[in-house]
Amino acid sequence: MRSFAFAIAYWSLSILYTLAASVAALAPGRKATGWIIRRYVRRMVWAMRVLAGIRIRYRGEDRLPQGAFIIASKHQSWGDGFATYDRFHDLAFVTGDHLEKFPLLGTVLRKLGAIVVNSCGGREARDALKHRAADAHAEGRKILIYPEGHLARIGEKYRYRSGVWHMYRDFNMPVVPLATNLGLFWSQEAFKKTAGTATLEFLDPIPVGLPKDEFLARLEAAVEGRTAELIAEATGAPVTAAVQVEAPDKTRKVRN
Repeated sequence: MRSFAFAIAYWSLSILYTLAASVAALAPGRKATGWIIRRYVRRMVWAMRVLAGIRIRYRGEDRLPQGAFIIASKHQSWGDGFATYDRFHDLAFVTGDHLEKFPLLGTVLRKLGAIVVNSCGGREARDALKHRAADAHAEGRKILIYPEGHLARIGEKYRYRSGVWHMYRDFNMPVVPLATNLGLFWSQEAFKKTAGTATLEFLDPIPVGLPKDEFLARLEAAVEGRTAELIAEATGAPVTAAVQVEAPDKTRKVRN
């Protein structure tokens, strides 16, 4: 019943707020659309808690640096974006163009200043990431990116792609790794929800200036290591390192 009740709320809220945000997008600037989307996110986090029984616990917010920075997060669940966006006033986020298949959503994403890139990757996606992220950086906004580029199952990981490093280097911004175990309670895009307390933990920022290989290794070790610990903490099982798997077919040709 929890999963069914949440599904009704999810689609009802999504349709209602997308329509409202589409109308707001006609207004100059991003303020009206942003106001509506922030309320949509809050309602979704409320629905996760009240209907699905999934409470979100945040840790490490005292580690967040001042000013603009990049958040590089583990991505296990559709709920990740809601849970993270809810903690910031004006967050730019990187998303695949698959979201634009939903009517009106592309208009809302553009108005929000979301960084929409081709899900299949390649040079075009890298160029789009560079230019759209530059716009967000110029506005002093914090940026959320999922370095794996895909929703991962619990206990699995994908290769960390280099888009996050290019932003880190080009914009001279610290990167905050974000670990999570939300996938235990809302796995990927699954209909079934499991009640419990999920944890999102902001880790120590990675300072600017590291070379690519060192940066990516440090980021992956931080995110995957702490994510495995959060999973073990919630399940009572031993800490188990995630197994790297191949990306879905549509991105196997990606070269970063």
